[in-house]
Amino acid sequence: MDLLQSKANYIKTHGFGELSLKAVLFDMDGVLFDSMPYHAECWREAAAAFGLHVSPEEVYMNEGRTGFDSINLFAREQWGRGATQKEVDDIYAEKCRLFNMRPEPPKIAGADDVLRCVRSAGLLIACVTGSGQQSLLSRLDRHYAGFFRPEFIVSSRDCKLGKPHPDPYLLGLQRVGVAPNEAVVVENAPLGVEAAVAAGIFTVAVNTGPLPDKALLSAGANALYPSMSAFAADWPNFLSALRS
Repeated sequence: MDLLQSKANYIKTHGFGELSLKAVLFDMDGVLFDSMPYHAECWREAAAAFGLHVSPEEVYMNEGRTGFDSINLFAREQWGRGATQKEVDDIYAEKCRLFNMRPEPPKIAGADDVLRCVRSAGLLIACVTGSGQQSLLSRLDRHYAGFFRPEFIVSSRDCKLGKPHPDPYLLGLQRVGVAPNEAVVVENAPLGVEAAVAAGIFTVAVNTGPLPDKALLSAGANALYPSMSAFAADWPNFLSALRS
């Protein structure tokens, strides 16, 4: 992976004069917590209880959408109509109930190392997630103590339009107080990558799930790593390339 070329391509594509790194915006599920297997299982079970069939693959491909958008997507595909607000509320409540019955998802290996690297470089840190479950959001402070300021966390509760719309990442930039060419996004999902790219941010994909690399690259990722541990190991090279 030629990071210098990726940087040059990014600057040319978005019409920026430079990339001046000041902040890193992290997705949560699949980047900080290994929670996606639980999400996939719980979406499948909750949807089935209301007559919808949702495969694990569909959950991974639609990771990052708000619960409202996800349920409406599945409903339109299978019922030929959007879900009512009551159906959305009931299905999402059941999904959350099932999720909260699972053990706490473990942290993604290497995530701590990446966060320490980012902080040591003097960069601001934010979290932009499509999740709105308080059980997960509260774990950020417990498991990654001192890294995420509450005002630098954007969840599905903060945006009407979720990923792949750029709104969540645009709000993240606004809260941190930086421009698109002053940040990097770390994502693991195609829709999250699309959202970050649409917001004009240099996007690093970490493939921590079952999707092929091409799913992330086709979404527009500027750089790709097989894991957060690999990203942490390459951090000095990554930072040097983006700051050169």
